[in-house]
Amino acid sequence: MKKCLLVLTLFFTSVILNAQENQIAVNSKISNVTVFISGAQVFRNTEQIDLPQGVSLLVFSGLSSAIETQSIQAKGEGNFTILSVTQQKNFLLEKKNSELKSTYLTTVTELNDKIATLRNESEVYKAEEDMLIKNQVVMGPNVNYDLAKFKAALDFQKQRLTDAKNKQIEIGKEIAKLQLSQNKYRNQIAEVDGKSLGNSNDVVVKVSAKNATKGKFSLTYMVANAAWYPSYDIRAKDVSSPVELVYKANVSQNSGEDWKNVRFTLSSGNPKSDQIKPELGNYNLGFLSAGYGFGSATSAVRVVKGKITDNNGESIPGASIRVKGSSIGTTSDANGNYTMQLPAGNNSLVVSYLGFVTQELYASSAVLNFRLQEDSQSLNEVVVVGAGNSKTMIRGLSAAPVRARELTSTAVEVSTVQKQTNVTFDIKNPYTILSDGKQFTVDIGNYDFNAEYEYYAAPKITEDAFLTAKISGFDQINLISGEASVFFEGTFLGKTLLDVQTASDTLKISLGVDKNVVIKREKQKDFNEKQFIGSSQRDSRHFVIDIKNRKSQAINLIVEDQLPLATSSDITVEKQEISKAKLDETNGKLTWQMLLQPNEQKKLVLKYQVKYPKNKPINLE
Repeated sequence: MKKCLLVLTLFFTSVILNAQENQIAVNSKISNVTVFISGAQVFRNTEQIDLPQGVSLLVFSGLSSAIETQSIQAKGEGNFTILSVTQQKNFLLEKKNSELKSTYLTTVTELNDKIATLRNESEVYKAEEDMLIKNQVVMGPNVNYDLAKFKAALDFQKQRLTDAKNKQIEIGKEIAKLQLSQNKYRNQIAEVDGKSLGNSNDVVVKVSAKNATKGKFSLTYMVANAAWYPSYDIRAKDVSSPVELVYKANVSQNSGEDWKNVRFTLSSGNPKSDQIKPELGNYNLGFLSAGYGFGSATSAVRVVKGKITDNNGESIPGASIRVKGSSIGTTSDANGNYTMQLPAGNNSLVVSYLGFVTQELYASSAVLNFRLQEDSQSLNEVVVVGAGNSKTMIRGLSAAPVRARELTSTAVEVSTVQKQTNVTFDIKNPYTILSDGKQFTVDIGNYDFNAEYEYYAAPKITEDAFLTAKISGFDQINLISGEASVFFEGTFLGKTLLDVQTASDTLKISLGVDKNVVIKREKQKDFNEKQFIGSSQRDSRHFVIDIKNRKSQAINLIVEDQLPLATSSDITVEKQEISKAKLDETNGKLTWQMLLQPNEQKKLVLKYQVKYPKNKPINLE
């Protein structure tokens, strides 16, 4: 009987041991990252792993806490089956600090110790002060004192009380200095490390092998808190030289894991955008009195600026500001301020920063401030099913790591691929991008375009002359809409918007104001007359547009003005003099196109008369 029990015990023990799952810590490296307009896809791979017979749990530890669970995919190469993929929090894994941050933290700790010592010393002097006050010598009517000794006691007490108070003041000043220094180091730590994430994630891949074997694995997943947006430098030496366009990628990430020595692909796609095709509803038309009205008007705001702060009013530097549904974006500066060019139409701005709730506001005014709220929501553990028995394997790179910030002005090898729904830029150089939230810029293209230069002026609105360049062939280099910094004749002129979505075959770029083209539009008072004839009234207007080219070379100039349009049959507009301008009858626009030689001056005359009923006043300039 005892022998049978022993056999059964050994049998069940063997079954339990065989049923237990082997847990294997996996070393993996990031080999590739695809950065989207919002978010990034990370590719990890392992070396060959020994897998025992049975079920094993492969633990990929220390991954980003910003992983989007539904995006996790695991693939393997070997004789085994992937059963599932599980994401779980890791609250025990401590985030490793950089050497620079560790130095700063040590300094902060030393300052803390000094402050604590000084506070203890101050408390000793405060205790002495309290003791001296409580033990003051008081003369009673029936007590005889030696006056000399009494005076000496008072002098001693006074001196010690003075010393105690002075010491407390000195110590307080020293503590204030140490605290100021401590705050500087803390701010520097925040600058070096960015806003750190809380805990990390583990991804557990469950595999089953009939026999002991070896295998390689790749893991891919999407992370939030990573993005890129394009920007451009547009440079023109003079109006006889080609336009140089420098294509830049502005990349940042704070996913919680460093991307060291990896290959990067930038994609114009945005996984967070709405991927569902639209459906038209009914187009109901009715009278205004029944509640039917017009749609919202297109916003006229083209440049918006503001400040990004937290709930306490503190500035947030490095916050991401994007035009919703586009690739146009920027970041807030060290003081939390930003300025952004907007495309035509109705625009909403989306502002995000790690640790804060993303905020969206309609760009209804030229000044738009954002106050972000702290985000306390955390990710929940979710189990997803992975792919099995794939033969795909991605190998890592062995090139030396290069900091992207050091390559801002260095051309890199880039392969551009036009896909069905997006454009990708495969950067051949390996880069290291730390999870610090800092933005850096990499040049991904440099192009020269033959340009047709011309000046444009609308002196009724502003008397400035704007230099523009018309270039063709831009559609062959897969530009994406973004802000552009304009440089002309070696001078920074400001920013403009390169909006390729609304461009035709020819892209027209505004290069800014040229003060050497002088334009004045003056109303001639002697010719502004008002006449009353019967029941009608006549108003005349007379303007002279004076133009002078003070440049050393000839320029092409387009000047636009307009005649008023009558909105009633009771109103008549009669043009009297337009200096051979081209008139568009549909909108009243007048266009003069001319070639101005160096130091040449021209005068344009605009004269018209408006007739309308004298009992019905109109809004006339």
